[in-house]
Formats: sequence, C-alpha cells, structure tokens
Amino acid sequence: MPDRPLAIDAMGGDKAPAAIVGGVKESLKYNPTMRFVLFGDEPQLKPLMQKFKLSEEQCRIVHTPDYISNDEKPSLALRKGKNSSMRLAIESVKAGECSAVVSAGNTGALMAMSKLVYKTLPGIHRPAIIAFFPAIDHKIVMLDLGANIQCGARELIQFAYMGDAFAKTVLGLKHPRIGILNVGSEEEKGHEELKVTAQALREPHCPLNFSGYVEGHDIVDGHVDVVVSDGFTGNIALKTAEGTGKLIRHMIKETMQNSIWAKMGFLLATPAFVALKRKLDPRSYNGAMFIGLNGITVKSHGGADAKSFANAIDVAVKLVEQDINRCIIDELTQTGLSVAASEPVMPQPDFVSESIN
Repeated sequence: MPDRPLAIDAMGGDKAPAAIVGGVKESLKYNPTMRFVLFGDEPQLKPLMQKFKLSEEQCRIVHTPDYISNDEKPSLALRKGKNSSMRLAIESVKAGECSAVVSAGNTGALMAMSKLVYKTLPGIHRPAIIAFFPAIDHKIVMLDLGANIQCGARELIQFAYMGDAFAKTVLGLKHPRIGILNVGSEEEKGHEELKVTAQALREPHCPLNFSGYVEGHDIVDGHVDVVVSDGFTGNIALKTAEGTGKLIRHMIKETMQNSIWAKMGFLLATPAFVALKRKLDPRSYNGAMFIGLNGITVKSHGGADAKSFANAIDVAVKLVEQDINRCIIDELTQTGLSVAASEPVMPQPDFVSESIN
C-alpha cells in the first residue's frame, strides 16, 4: 500500500463530485488502509463525506472553489487554473505530499498540467496515454490513446519500451509480446515511421519480445500483450471498440425481446448474459496512465460513476506499489536508450486530444 495518500481531483468529471467521493468510498472496501486528499469545493465535499461515512482520517479536504471545466482549452487551463482542484492535486504529487493523482477531468488540461509540473522521465521525449484493453482471454495494454496525434519513430520506439515496462509491472508478464498497429501484417505495409520502428525493434540487441505488425482485428485476439500506435490511430481504435461494445449490448437486448421464445431463452441464459455484461463493462477497464512523466497521473473516464472511478484508483495504487517510473527508467537505462537528463518539454496543448472524456 502507498505510504502517502492519493490526491483526488474531486471536481473533475461529468458526475463530480458525488461520483468521485463515492468512488473513494468504493475503493476503501478493497484498500481499507488507503488515505486520500480531496481537492475541491469544501462546502460540496463535506456533506458527501458525511453521506458516504468517510472520516477525516480517511479523507482530508484541500479547499478550492476553482476547477477546470470539460470544455476548457488546455492553454487556457494552464494560464488560469493555477488554483484549480486539478492543478493543486498534481502539485501535491510533485511536492511529495501525495503518491499519485486521479482525475476524471478534462484530458487535455490534465495532460498539459501534468507535463508542465512533472516534466518527462529521463530519456523520454513525449508522454503517452496507456490503458487496458479487453482481449479474448486476458487484458492487454495499448498506447498511445490520444496524447500525441503525430508520432515519429523515436516516440513509437519509446512507447514500445514504456508499454513493455507497464505490462511487466501491472500485468505481471515476464516477456510481454509487443505489436505495432498497422494496416497490414506484411513488412512493406504502413508509413515510413512504422517501418523504421519495426526495424529497430527487430534488431538482435533489442530486448523486447517484438511480434511484428498487428491489424485492428488482431487487437482483441490476444496475440500480443502491448499494442503500440500513434495517438490519432490509437484513439480511433479505442472509441471504435467502445462503440462496438455498446452495439453488441443493444443488439442482444433487442433480439431477446423479439418473441416470447426469445424472452424465455433469455431467462434460461441469464447467468451467461450477466457474465458477458461483466466482461464487456467498460468500468472494469477504467484508468489510463499518462506514462513517461516524472510523476503518476491516472485519468478516469469523464463519465465515470463510483464503481468506475474506484477502478481508476485501483490502477493508481498498483502503479505506486510497483514503482512504475523506476521500472521504466531501469529498462531504458539497461537498453542504452536513457540519457543523463531529460530536456524539459513544455506542454503542447494543440496536440493533446480529449481522448478519454
């Protein structure tokens, strides 16, 4: 368990602050010794703490009436959000007061602020958004899911190493299989950046378990454990998968109401459908890390309810426990990709998408 509390942006998200405080309560069921600092409007948070029976020992409030709206541009948030719940939560991690920050707020603003405050890890050019993705028989991870619209080979190679460290740390895999998302599996397919990346990962000295190119339909097959992509393509893949899940649920529900026989069949198969719903529930996969930064920020889905937000908290706890950033630095150092120090990379709001909201 982290030795410092988690910082919670209590005002970020479509259902804040009620769903956020409810998520904290839900999380304490599984992590009863965890402690939290809630950043937000105290007059709103105090009654919610009483409602969910949260003690001041479990949750401490840092009052600020300012917060970042979902539609606020990252550049504006950077200029005017210095006293916002989001910014103060991030600053608390930088100061060593908290171990990580969890927010369901504006993705672009959260990335820009985290990048400005934390800076990047040594040797990392750009951070990426990494998250779990459902596959046939196990979870996989995918990056980038929207932080970088355009990526060169350097960024994609670094994404591969960071994804490898993440899969080892969070999924417990010894030799994660790495795949690059492409329009085909043939070597001649794809643009030049993908070819250069694939060539580098195929080099004999490369320690990664590179499996080659994967196509969109290969993602859920589970043939690889880490899928590497630029943020533009990765975000489209993510949203397409979410939409497909909704379509499947809708079609099943519609089909089961077509006739009396279908309804009877549904009743008989209810346990199986409940299990299917649980597997397809996006709340089970909530919690994306801004990987590559010198501090831990976990992004929850903007529309998260209490259960979903609790899953994002759980991701943050695991990342802190496993010391994910130290694992990344060690891996880059061992492979010679790390440099003595990382040049501060200032946020580029125009290139940050609202990928998880």
